[in-house]
Amino acid sequence: MRRPLERLKTSVYVENLWLHILRLLSKKSYTGYVIRGEINKKFGFWVGNVTSYKVLYMLEKGGYVRSEKHGREIYYIITPKGKEELEAGEKFLDAV
Repeated sequence: MRRPLERLKTSVYVENLWLHILRLLSKKSYTGYVIRGEINKKFGFWVGNVTSYKVLYMLEKGGYVRSEKHGREIYYIITPKGKEELEAGEKFLDAV
């Protein structure tokens, strides 16, 4: 049996990928590829390629991020709506 703390970490980190992506994008814009590496470096887990791009797609569809093409690379930028959602998510986690 996994320790309860390990289950909690999985729930907070992996199942709430949108929060980590928005947190990274609140500092600067990134490509999807770089986002995966930054998540591993800062939060200690690897995200699948498809998973990270699916979350980015859903965030963009919801208006929380936007994308800009620079040459062959696509950079993701947090929107004001995304910043509000990030703040709300962080406040919720602080309260918990």
